Amino acid sequence: MNGRTTSWVVTGVDAAVTAAGLMTGGMLGAGITGFGLAHVVLGVLDMFRPTVQR
Repeated sequence: MNGRTTSWVVTGVDAAVTAAGLMTGGMLGAGITGFGLAHVVLGVLDMFRPTVQR
């Protein structure tokens, strides 16, 4: 599996985590949503690394 594919998988899985957090609601849901969004951002940023783009 190449780096770009891994980044897409991480982004997709954590988008599902974000959606689960939104459905949970409350303080726990807010924490899960924040965790998922942070990992979505990290997955997208990982796609722009020079070693992944090669």
